[in-house]
Amino acid sequence: MELEILLSCMHQEDMSIIEKSRITGNVLIINQTDEEKELSGKTEHGTARMICTRERGLSRSRNMALRHAEGDICLLCDDDEGFLPGYEETILKAFERYPEADVIAFNLTNRKPRLRQKPQKIGYLRSLRLASYHLAFRRDRILQSGLRFDERMGAGTGNGGGEENKFLLDCLREKLRIRYEPEVVAEMREGSSTWFFGFDEAFFYQRGASTRYMMGFWPAAVYGLYYILAKYPGYRSTISPWKAGSALFRGMKDDPLGK
Repeated sequence: MELEILLSCMHQEDMSIIEKSRITGNVLIINQTDEEKELSGKTEHGTARMICTRERGLSRSRNMALRHAEGDICLLCDDDEGFLPGYEETILKAFERYPEADVIAFNLTNRKPRLRQKPQKIGYLRSLRLASYHLAFRRDRILQSGLRFDERMGAGTGNGGGEENKFLLDCLREKLRIRYEPEVVAEMREGSSTWFFGFDEAFFYQRGASTRYMMGFWPAAVYGLYYILAKYPGYRSTISPWKAGSALFRGMKDDPLGK
């Protein structure tokens, strides 16, 4: 098996992001910029390709990477990650250890885990606790299932995040098997988000809209109540639970993604 990193970024003038991200093996870079061209080169232990495109949106970047990927195992990556030595061996050994797994989520050093730190299967509720920087998958299984990232969601759409959770829910609906491995493969460099600007009314509105779009109204309503309570320590200094809940349920009612 060969691993390929699928790195999404914007406005890179060259391929120096490979060294910055400490990637030593195969990598495909989708660089959303103002021109259309392709570049290729070598890394320490593999090949590097960059596709420059005028397309915009993180989900579109992910989907372009899926179309052009060549690795047996692919790992999603953003431009604010730095890989740890031995990351490739860690990832490939996990897929060898779990041949039945189609998607495996890994860990980062400086992100607080949202799951119990033990190997485990991932179902519908636990999939909502994962982010794109966790995810590696068997490319052939994703392509055979016809799965793609929803281009109405994610950075660049104005609809907030959640595209990776929709992707994972779609994987589960297609009977793909997802696991979580608490092994660390990278660290996140500090930087500004392209869509998260704090726990304000806009955030909770988008959260309500995206949750309904992924789950349907009543499951989203139950999950929304849980979310308001569980996230209270994180937002209590900026917005009241009443305003947060009101914005979340207004987003569910308006259902802008479902229209």
